[in-house]
Amino acid sequence: MSDLKITHQSVRDYIEAKKRGDRATTDRIIREAGERFATRTTDGSEMAELGHASMHVTFGEGE
Repeated sequence: MSDLKITHQSVRDYIEAKKRGDRATTDRIIREAGERFATRTTDGSEMAELGHASMHVTFGEGE
């Protein structure tokens, strides 16, 4: 991907799902992370990593 260090399991799962072309899983991970962010149960780094991954990982590239 690039030089971003991935620190959240959800981001690793998102990247794997996106590479597989699994839209249901990527949508679920984004929704769950958004809910954690909205309730302030996360510091925002998870959403930042997901945003970076969404821009640098091509959907279905691992097929």
